[in-house]
Amino acid sequence: MVASRLNTEFAARVFVLGIALGLPLAALIARLADKTIELRARVAEAGGWTPTDLTVAVGQPLILRLISDDVLHGFALGQSDGPAIDVPPGQAVETTLTFDRPGKYVFYCTRWCGLGHWRMRGTIEVAGTTADSTTGQPPLYVTLGLNIDALHEAAVTPKGAPSATRGAQLGVALPANYLTQDYYRAHSPAEVWQALRAGSFSTELTDDEVWDLVAFVWRSNTTPETLAEAKTLYAQNCAACHGETGAGDGIAAAALRDKAHEAQTEFGHLTQAPADFTNADHMLGASPALLQGKIIRGGMGTGMPYWGPIFTEVQTWALVDYLWTFQFEYK
Repeated sequence: MVASRLNTEFAARVFVLGIALGLPLAALIARLADKTIELRARVAEAGGWTPTDLTVAVGQPLILRLISDDVLHGFALGQSDGPAIDVPPGQAVETTLTFDRPGKYVFYCTRWCGLGHWRMRGTIEVAGTTADSTTGQPPLYVTLGLNIDALHEAAVTPKGAPSATRGAQLGVALPANYLTQDYYRAHSPAEVWQALRAGSFSTELTDDEVWDLVAFVWRSNTTPETLAEAKTLYAQNCAACHGETGAGDGIAAAALRDKAHEAQTEFGHLTQAPADFTNADHMLGASPALLQGKIIRGGMGTGMPYWGPIFTEVQTWALVDYLWTFQFEYK
């Protein structure tokens, strides 16, 4: 009887111990089944993200333990609606990503952390198959065969800032094709001005009034909501170099202009000053498709980062729409 009772008590204790150990062990096994990676951040000159290339399978949770080794950084996934995550120095911040389709995704720093901030990018290779086999269309500048590195000075420019409001008040019945999105995106303002100037409907208009019509065409292809969204994107990602007013005078502009600056070593000897979006000669000779191409691909050897993996197509077109506010008066 005594031996039997001892055996029963021992078995009960083993059972309780098994439960006590089993639950944490099960949680540990479940955690190890996911992919957990410590991702450390340093300013670009000190190495950027480590590691920079990650892999995961479709549907497999990717747990990232984010740690900054120097200054405040931010973490975000390109072309994603997910909010950016601040990564304070010395603090571990965890986030979990799960991808429902294969492909290569880009993560990047969202906090200005120095001149090489835009180089703080890495990739996540997601392996697997999906029922959706559709592929994206090439950017419009590729379809149109545009050389986005060629000079695109405007053949004609206005005396002042064209006004979309004045253009609307002229009461000119423009041919419908001038107002289509396809026409707008494929032509520069200078080209449209020349086409409108040659039309019989503009014979009574001055050259500046025709420019007001061009501004009206450009405003007709965007919305206040789009411009508001793009203004935020521009302030967060573009103003540091191009300046709040688009004049190419952001806080990083001086360093990019200085040929003796260490940025020349970091970015290459062809590093140039940021583009001035208030320069009519330069801007009015560029089509929206060309500007979108520069945003997507970046400027080879100029210090202009490539934004294709970061922004969605809708966002790139919104940014293009916003750049014209530095040339045209919309209100």
